[in-house]
Amino acid sequence: MLRVITFILAIAMMTLSAWAQETPRRYASIVVDADTLEIIHARQIDDLRYPASLTKAMTLYLTFDALNAGTLKLKEPVRVSPQAARTSPTKLGLRAGQTITVENLIQAVAVKSANDAAVVLAERLAGSEEAFAQQMTAKARSLGMTKTTFKTANGLPNPEQKTSARDMAKLASNILKNHRRYYHYFGQERFQYGGRTYKNTNGLLHWLDGVDGFKTGYTRDSGYNLIVSAQRDGRRLIAVVLGGASGASRNSHMQDLIERGFNVMGIKPVEALPPVTVVREHAPSRKNVQLTSSVKVPQAIRLRGSDTKTVTISDDSSLQISNAQIETNWGIQVGAFLKKKDAEEQLSSVEGLHILAKAHANVRPLTRNGQTLYRARFDGLSVKDAQAACKLLANLASGCLIVASN
Repeated sequence: MLRVITFILAIAMMTLSAWAQETPRRYASIVVDADTLEIIHARQIDDLRYPASLTKAMTLYLTFDALNAGTLKLKEPVRVSPQAARTSPTKLGLRAGQTITVENLIQAVAVKSANDAAVVLAERLAGSEEAFAQQMTAKARSLGMTKTTFKTANGLPNPEQKTSARDMAKLASNILKNHRRYYHYFGQERFQYGGRTYKNTNGLLHWLDGVDGFKTGYTRDSGYNLIVSAQRDGRRLIAVVLGGASGASRNSHMQDLIERGFNVMGIKPVEALPPVTVVREHAPSRKNVQLTSSVKVPQAIRLRGSDTKTVTISDDSSLQISNAQIETNWGIQVGAFLKKKDAEEQLSSVEGLHILAKAHANVRPLTRNGQTLYRARFDGLSVKDAQAACKLLANLASGCLIVASN
């Protein structure tokens, strides 16, 4: 009897060990120079992970292939099957028998990450989602994605559907290379359909300077995933984070990777400011006065103020700003945290700097997609003092960003 029990336990341990080897751990990350494909940062980049809704980037890749081949049209109406309509959320709520245009399907997939819309595209292109998943895997191999196997068009859980951080970076790179004309869909902040407005699931989109596209993903087994592409000063990087513990912590980590990635690429957080245009809003002539300034401001953050008419940035090459904002309407951010207490402690740890003596320390909450980040800031600085403060805090683990105060 003891031998039987020992044998059963041995088999059980062998099975558990095999399951542990086959079940991917969650975290992995990579940052790539999109122009040279040089790897800037790498953590477990070839280990197997669940892609979740990052899968939809490949669904759209094949959709863009069909558009380029002329076998699909943006304005083409596509009928929704009962199977597509039954797809689990997150979904657009499509009904069996209705039609929806290809462009609306693309927007639903890229912006809302709608599972039902992905299935509609799959069935239109391959007849069934299963057949389409085979095409997805074949395309992945042709793109050098050796670790990736697709089983669904939308990333809903399937134990055999796996990828790696390196493969997801390759997919993003190939979309930029081969389908740049359609890349704007990944950067679309919102779209309207059926009388409703849907916001992009990517909370960093157009909020963190230079971030202009790509895809989020989440399932219980995958954790919080994100692909981001960002461009600054004519240079572009691609970053992938897989297995985040929450949407907020994933975004915070991604922000750190992007800042560090650009720094490695030689894109510094501050650059010489071009000539400043001061807008005399109340002058009868409405003429602009050109001033020459040697002040340095960051390209790491898109500059935003309370008056959107006087604070704008255009392709990182021109800046319009008011007199008052040149003087004191600037600040620095020394981190974003999941807990308010951590943000307050961060402020206390750096407020001893002499240059921050007259600055106003405050914690600003920012809620996106149900998650709140607490941003630790010092306001009431001139551009020059803000730049100098960030220079002194260059080695701060959470980073230092210059921002226009609201």
